[in-house]
Amino acid sequence: MALLSFERKYRVRGGTLIGGDLFDFWVGPFYVGFFGVTTALCAALGTALIFYAASLGPTWNPWLISIAPPDISYGLGLAPLRDGGFWQIITICAIGAFVSWALREVEICRKLGMGYHVPFAYGFAILAYVTLVVVRPMLLGAWGFGFPYGIFSHLDWVSNTGYQYLHFHYNPAHMIAVSFFFTTTLALALHGGLILSAVNPPNGGEVKTPEYEDAFFRDTIGYSIGTLGIHRLGLFLALSAGFWSAVCIVISGPLWTRGWPEWWTWWLNLPIWH
Repeated sequence: MALLSFERKYRVRGGTLIGGDLFDFWVGPFYVGFFGVTTALCAALGTALIFYAASLGPTWNPWLISIAPPDISYGLGLAPLRDGGFWQIITICAIGAFVSWALREVEICRKLGMGYHVPFAYGFAILAYVTLVVVRPMLLGAWGFGFPYGIFSHLDWVSNTGYQYLHFHYNPAHMIAVSFFFTTTLALALHGGLILSAVNPPNGGEVKTPEYEDAFFRDTIGYSIGTLGIHRLGLFLALSAGFWSAVCIVISGPLWTRGWPEWWTWWLNLPIWH
């Protein structure tokens, strides 16, 4: 169905969660909605605060600009703007923008009569971010355990956190997350390559149908998951990667404070070795 002919069925009133008809309109191809407005406001305020806080710093080098969280001594309290207060407000704006965007996706799904798979999946990305800047700092008792907003400073935070637990790749949840990330890229590569090989034939060639795609994997590995199945599998792999990456960091500190190689001593203590 051509997109323009579909617009008449799609651009109808209703499906909103908050605000009724107040913001139930489009600007060009973009649906606005109440949560589109809150997304724009939160994103604009947060971005403006980043630029303002950066202007107070020692450099305009985009690689070195950093908006740091409050010092550990402030605990879970509010900090002065220049001592981490900017970070706190920017974090609130970021969460407001991310959640608003997800709810805007829900409203669009309601208009289209679709399932909520996209906002649900996006929710896992929001979960990973909130875990880093809200959940883990709260469990550790200070906002200072959140990561700074900056390029090099963020990378330094990741590196320092890894070294804090000696070899972070010994974290079992980190192992699971990395396995899911790599498997996600493998599944996407296989799926994308298969689709292109079927629907992008040489000049004069015939576009192949899903039966050809299924036959390829049956002949290659003995089984084809199918056209719907591969998308379900891809979604599961991607969401699992995001979920376990959140788990791996939230247990580092609140639940485990020693080096992660030490955690594996249970393996050496199994009775089968004695």
